[in-house]
Amino acid sequence: MTTCVVIPTFWTRRGGRASDRLVNVYDHPTPIDGESPLADCLRSLGAVRGLGKVVVLVATTDSSIEHEAEDRVRAIVEDFPDIDALVFGPAELGSLHRRLEQLEFSDMVAGVSLTGYGAVRNAGLIAAATLGAEVAVFIDDDEMISDPDFLETAVEGLGMKTPDGKALFAKTGYYVDAAGGHHLKDDAHWSDALWREVDDYNRAMGAVDAPPRVKPSTMAFGGCMALHRDMYCNVSFDPWVLRGEDVDYVINARMHGGDVFLDGAWHVMHRPPAGPSLALRFRQDVYRFIYEHRKLEFAKSQIDLRRVTAASLRPYPGDFVGNSVVWRAAATALLRALAGREPGAHLAIAKAAFSDASRYARRNCDNYFAFQRRWPLLLDRLWEDVALGSLFSGERQIDRTAITGRFPVIPGR
Repeated sequence: MTTCVVIPTFWTRRGGRASDRLVNVYDHPTPIDGESPLADCLRSLGAVRGLGKVVVLVATTDSSIEHEAEDRVRAIVEDFPDIDALVFGPAELGSLHRRLEQLEFSDMVAGVSLTGYGAVRNAGLIAAATLGAEVAVFIDDDEMISDPDFLETAVEGLGMKTPDGKALFAKTGYYVDAAGGHHLKDDAHWSDALWREVDDYNRAMGAVDAPPRVKPSTMAFGGCMALHRDMYCNVSFDPWVLRGEDVDYVINARMHGGDVFLDGAWHVMHRPPAGPSLALRFRQDVYRFIYEHRKLEFAKSQIDLRRVTAASLRPYPGDFVGNSVVWRAAATALLRALAGREPGAHLAIAKAAFSDASRYARRNCDNYFAFQRRWPLLLDRLWEDVALGSLFSGERQIDRTAITGRFPVIPGR
């Protein structure tokens, strides 16, 4: 099967200053003046057998640095001439958006962009479809691949049925650290008594070592994920989930009659740099889980969707998308503030759990379903699209100087 490897890379302002917005806050963005792990990732990917097209998506926390970030990424990619790579930046996105408008899908533009985890991944899926890839394989720029058969393992079984008759169109591997471990260190504080996320995550990771090798999963890893065309051309990522779009994809797949399967023999080494502050990451999770709860509740009224319950998503993220999520989030934020852990930020989160986060969920929970209902038609129209295909394959080039305003110096002038 033809594969397209998709690598989102996220960049932020100098000094790593975090955005105060919601939608463009990322776990591990690279400061524009910092060292990116992308080069190491590409170096390891270059040793993988059967490597085809690679799409590198350039996302930023601030539009003011998008062209500078693209330049940084292009310079990195140019050091690997043996890799057939497309750097997907603002110019490519502009061409994609114009094509959507031509095809009368202008209502889909907001969900396919380089801002926000889900929208960025949707841009990657469209690039894969335009290139005619039967499988889109996602990895992250802060990962290393040590297995030359990485892609062979990724596609193994895809498009077929499991022994119990389930269609296998989406698969996830898992992350390991430098020592080969796949559990998170539990350093919970007493103020986390109502929010033991790591405990539930580690319980879910117990499935890695349990038979059978491939089994339905309640969670997924966006940096080690393979989607068959019969899945990704029918189910999109949710552009309105602020974090955990990979786990959310499990929910989306289930709602539409499918499953994401965990392959216990497929993994990558994850080397994340220091993340955002505890409060900033917690804020994104609070918005995320309240949104997921609202989404599950809203989906119950949709007759064309399979019902997905919080209980069916245990051990993770089940208890974080149930009825208690709002008060547990608020109580945890208050406890952390009382413990002196970024008290100002946590007090604001406690208030947001009952106000802004809940409003965000109510305001956006039906957006995904409207977007998703048009997604299969859009992907059908863009599959091997001639106009975009010539651009994404490299047959046609964009004059970036006209877009960025950075015109070359003419000798003698």
